[in-house]
Amino acid sequence: MRLNAVEIEKKIHFERFLFCIIGGALYALGVNMFIVPFNLYSGGIVGIAQLIRTLLSDYIHLDFGSKDVAGIIFYAINLPILVYAFPRLEKLFFLKTIVAVTSLTLAMSFIPTVMVVKDCLASTIVGAFISGAGIGLVLRNSGSTGGMDVIGMLISKAHGNISVGRVNLTVNLALYSVCLFLFDVQTVVYSVIFAVVHAFAIDRFHSQNINVEVKIITKIDPSVIEKEVFAEMGRGVTELPSVGAYTQESEHILYILISKYEVHQLRSIVRRHDKSAFVIINEGVWVEGNYLKKF
Repeated sequence: MRLNAVEIEKKIHFERFLFCIIGGALYALGVNMFIVPFNLYSGGIVGIAQLIRTLLSDYIHLDFGSKDVAGIIFYAINLPILVYAFPRLEKLFFLKTIVAVTSLTLAMSFIPTVMVVKDCLASTIVGAFISGAGIGLVLRNSGSTGGMDVIGMLISKAHGNISVGRVNLTVNLALYSVCLFLFDVQTVVYSVIFAVVHAFAIDRFHSQNINVEVKIITKIDPSVIEKEVFAEMGRGVTELPSVGAYTQESEHILYILISKYEVHQLRSIVRRHDKSAFVIINEGVWVEGNYLKKF
């Protein structure tokens, strides 16, 4: 039995939310079973949460039992960030981020911190690949694990000359500087190795900030599509009048530049108004000038 357009869209959304859950859990698995047993620190908000946990348990002597509370601290840090970001993010992206953050938090709280690999370097590399694959899976399905991804995106939007990667790098440098002051050099070195391999694994599973060129050829009044693109996506549209060479009928070409995260949203808008529209999508284009990069 063939599915209609609405059912197909629901199926796609379900699969993407499911992979966001799996990705969050996979990240927690890599951290809890390969990084935490050696008292290493991952980057970003998770690393900050781990550092706060260590300070609370080792320096203030709070007893958390056998539970690793880094996941709960991670969620607590994310809440104000997500509340602030809510009106500034695309709604589906925000919902997937909430799902991924919740999955990561629950997984970090319940997955045991047992030593699987006894060699520290091997454990660091394996854990970095597993956790990086989890983040890549979330990103590939148009979500994020919150934290520095969202902060970096908001800063990048406010200051176009500052990239998400630069924000992450700055925070990680500050985090590892604190670790160097509190702990030994070996902890910092292995943590940095984790961060580098982790970033490589993410890139292998997902390429970030891919610019996408979209051309839409339609015979209907394009103003309805343009208004929704403006309102829902905050993107500009270049409209070109055209004529079909064979039919000699008047047509409209809409030219839009977006990120690959927004392709599904744009396709939904177009199909909502013109199921016969001809859509051409070209990934990986080079863009210069006044173009808003989105995470």
